[in-house]
Amino acid sequence: MKNDEKITISKSEYISMKEQIAELSKKVDWFMEQVRLAKHHQFGASSEKSQYDQINLFNEAEATADEAKAEPELVEIERHYRKKAKENADRLPPDLPVEVVEHTLPKDKQKCPECGEALHIMGKDVRRELKLIPAKAVIVEHVRYTYACRDCEKNACGVPILKAPVDNPVIKGSFASPEAVAQIMTQKFVMGAPLYRQEQDFRRNGIYLSRQTMSNWLLKCSEDWLEPVYNALREILCTREVLHADETTLQVLHEPEKTAQNKSYMWMYRTSGEEQHPIVLYEYQPDRRAKHPAEFLKGFRGYLHADGYKGYHNLPEGITVVGCWAHARRKWDEALKVLPTKDRENSAALQGKRYCDGLFDIECSLQKLNSNERFQKRQELAKPLIDEFFAWLKSLNPAPKTSLGQAVHYMIKQRRYLERYLLDGRLEISNNRAERSIKPFVIDRKNFLFANTPRGAKASAVIFSIIETAKENGLNPYAYLVYIFKNAPNWDIHNNINALELLLPSNVPESCNSAAR
Repeated sequence: MKNDEKITISKSEYISMKEQIAELSKKVDWFMEQVRLAKHHQFGASSEKSQYDQINLFNEAEATADEAKAEPELVEIERHYRKKAKENADRLPPDLPVEVVEHTLPKDKQKCPECGEALHIMGKDVRRELKLIPAKAVIVEHVRYTYACRDCEKNACGVPILKAPVDNPVIKGSFASPEAVAQIMTQKFVMGAPLYRQEQDFRRNGIYLSRQTMSNWLLKCSEDWLEPVYNALREILCTREVLHADETTLQVLHEPEKTAQNKSYMWMYRTSGEEQHPIVLYEYQPDRRAKHPAEFLKGFRGYLHADGYKGYHNLPEGITVVGCWAHARRKWDEALKVLPTKDRENSAALQGKRYCDGLFDIECSLQKLNSNERFQKRQELAKPLIDEFFAWLKSLNPAPKTSLGQAVHYMIKQRRYLERYLLDGRLEISNNRAERSIKPFVIDRKNFLFANTPRGAKASAVIFSIIETAKENGLNPYAYLVYIFKNAPNWDIHNNINALELLLPSNVPESCNSAAR
């Protein structure tokens, strides 16, 4: 056997090689983390719900058994029965019109088969069905009559001419109706049906309505009638003391000085959960710079829930940014998922996640308290746990580029924002309220994919704002839009603030309410 060849190297070269090996080992570990995380994103469940403190179906007996505990005594109780509760039972509104179809015997059959005498009705069976009729189109002709006086025509020098009053149309010179525009808007922004699909559906029913015409209707009605309502809601929003904010990407094809592939942004601002009349507003912007929320929230003074994006941390004095523990918890969840399954139990990632879970458990127990009581309980329960959490973080020294290192670094960097929800009982532990409000836009974005122009993106933001605010206030979006488009052209809302206020969700009639409220 041939002897292995020996190579002599200097001590400095040995140290250098050892450092290179250690560095390469760290890179391999990092790449393996990314592979495991990518596999989880592709094949695993997206839920971040903790599983490690829950009883598994397959080991429930082993986990809960206590052989040392005595058997309980059996106590006989009176047998009783309960009706099974019906959850999510189908139900129909009581005011639906009823179409009665009577099934009778033909006249020549209404004779007794035995004696031939006439039969009489002795009873009836009733079967009810839900009949769905596809939307139908109706042409509405507004015939406006003109009146004149016959006597004045014969005897007077002048003849007075009177015209019957008629409401202004939603778009002058157009055959658009309030109902048609509201239907197209709700189909696009509530049901996620792009205009080209609506065009195809209309065509199948013999109605040739191009998407260009529909686009013109949406833009015109948004700019003329919805923007004033949007601006009024924005003024009200900035008077509130607690708000939430979030943002997501949007592709705009024809944007000045930008390629179609560049990202634009849709920002979202909304009121807190304690508002009687919630407001949800979207704003299109070509980028993610911090000046946009500063301009939108001009005049606002109070607390703003946001994620860890540093743009929110440069807002004007008077706006106190409150961090999101859901984002912090997500870092620990990812750090846990990149570990091999055998290494997860008793890991630092699991411990960090359990600290976060503990804080959320405390919040769940405080939901029914008022803001003052919640503030006091947080000082007693949450604050000590947060102090313990950050003291534990200081004892860790993970590699900065690992998922665990990123989770620790994020927590330490965001500490002053994460702790701020303790300052006021009206504040929330997370910014999930904003994420839930921006989710409808994200879902619809998968259908319409992009906006064509900045003008279209702005109109979409305004329409989405009116619709989502309507939904938050328990209104039927279609009925609310019809109410606006019927009344706004006739109330001079651009010059009469009192008329404009009548269009706000808090002042609309009950006919706009949703049946599901």
